[in-house]
Amino acid sequence: MSVSLTESAAKHVQNFITKRGKGVGLRLGVKTSGCSGMAYKLEFADEVSSDDLTFQSHGVTLLVDPKSLPYINGMELDYTREGLNEGFKFNNPNVKDECGCGESFKV
Repeated sequence: MSVSLTESAAKHVQNFITKRGKGVGLRLGVKTSGCSGMAYKLEFADEVSSDDLTFQSHGVTLLVDPKSLPYINGMELDYTREGLNEGFKFNNPNVKDECGCGESFKV
């Protein structure tokens, strides 16, 4: 079981943590939300909780709560720039359906 970052996403996360001046990594998870049922949660983590599962990818620590892992297991998080738009892209092999706006997904 694992989650990972592309090299582009890892560089973006490392740069942001450096600018913040603190942080141990990126916390990934899911929450109930949106039209399809689930949405991703991303936040910079300043500490590791006792129940966090940790993964390393391109020098970045990824923290995942055990309840979220079945929904994002095997996911690769990318950071892309397309024209004037930039942001994280979730490449999740578990997704069976997504809402039209791309905000939520179903497994």
